[in-house]
Amino acid sequence: MKNEKDYIRDIAEIRSMMERSSKFLSLSGWAGIIAGFYALLGAYIAYKILGFNPDKVVYNTFDSGTLLTNLPKVIFLATVILIFAIATAALLSYRKASKKGEKLWNQTTKRLLINMLIPLSVGGLLILILVSQGLIGLIAPFTLLFYGLALYNASMDTYKEVKNLGLIEIGLGLLSSYFVEYGLIIWAFGFGIVHIIYGIYLHYKYEK
Repeated sequence: MKNEKDYIRDIAEIRSMMERSSKFLSLSGWAGIIAGFYALLGAYIAYKILGFNPDKVVYNTFDSGTLLTNLPKVIFLATVILIFAIATAALLSYRKASKKGEKLWNQTTKRLLINMLIPLSVGGLLILILVSQGLIGLIAPFTLLFYGLALYNASMDTYKEVKNLGLIEIGLGLLSSYFVEYGLIIWAFGFGIVHIIYGIYLHYKYEK
């Protein structure tokens, strides 16, 4: 007859199998680390080269200086960073799933992406509206807010730590909405430093 330890081990194995089938566990800690460095590089380019550092919420053509002139370049830069971050996450997740003999694309992955895309799409459209109205100072805060909401919304389908990451990003978004003059710095901290710390934690907890 099986002893108590055998039953506990069997229960743990069953629980692990159920978790793998219902949650996206191929997310790589390295993806967070690399995305963090992408964000820091982007923030540096936006500030130093493109002179993007809004210190108030509303801008118009009379008081914007080079801010509005370089805004399309900043948006293009942010788009490139996003593409690189997504591509890196997809590649590393694919490699991690392949090592485990699992498929990357399944119903759980679809559900995760849908749960993330809804807040991100709404946030992206809202940011375009803000830009059209000259509310440049709210770009950085709202990217943090809606990214945090996307993470929180998707956290039920992946590691539980993602929920905490989402709450941190939401908090930073609210903070930068109040301290608009530090919006770019807080953005760099949220998308850069926090991502790097989170990625290192995820790597050592689940991948070592």
